[in-house]
Amino acid sequence: MGMLWRLLAGLVLMLSLLLAGPLWMLASEEVATGRHWASAGREPAGLAPTPAEAPEAVVQLYAARAWGWRGAFGVHTWIATREAGAPQWQLHHVMSWRRPALVSETTAAPDRAWYGSTPALLADYRGAPAEALIPAIEAAVADYPAPQAYRAWPGPNSNTFTAWVVREVPGFEAVLPVTAVGKDYLLDGPLAPAPGGRGMTASLGGVLGLTLGLDEGVELNLLGLAVGLDLRRPALKLPGVERLGMAPLVKGTDGG
Repeated sequence: MGMLWRLLAGLVLMLSLLLAGPLWMLASEEVATGRHWASAGREPAGLAPTPAEAPEAVVQLYAARAWGWRGAFGVHTWIATREAGAPQWQLHHVMSWRRPALVSETTAAPDRAWYGSTPALLADYRGAPAEALIPAIEAAVADYPAPQAYRAWPGPNSNTFTAWVVREVPGFEAVLPVTAVGKDYLLDGPLAPAPGGRGMTASLGGVLGLTLGLDEGVELNLLGLAVGLDLRRPALKLPGVERLGMAPLVKGTDGG
């Protein structure tokens, strides 16, 4: 009986640690839950350069808090590409309310707020590196093995898609935050390269896993939520709140 109580106490403690961040996000109103999605802001964030500002090819990867209560737990991620001299961008992501869930569309503003949440830039490649990445990204998007599927937890979802494409395309690296729930839902077996490009991820169904990488640091996935320690840019990574410490690394032409 004593061992059972210790196991229950350990489980309660673990759940408390995993849920503390998301509950704080909800209590502090850091995520929008009190209005209809149709009235939420969709303004560009000024992160995507215009053809006049950057006529060369560009590849960018964005993350923004998910809509409603889900935003307390995680982010939605998407990939945007623009050929040299092109007036429009191609945007690739997975959405819960579309079938197929995988959507590729043309847009003039790939950095629009995700229903009230301003996006952050996770990767920014320009010029020759971006030119080399774009056809490989398009091929990977076409080969994504779960285009019809969407499951918020533990995956496959928008972050599963983004992480899969990043892993498939040599030279396309990005450090996805621990709030990218579903990034550790692996579609090709229990082992895969870490999205940052210099490490490995081991995962069992997206609910139990471990990532070790030079850019990710150490991340432990418990029940689909991740905690970690970034040693390169010292920070504690927690569910919901994302990071306590230095800002994350932005991968790109001049970074990483």
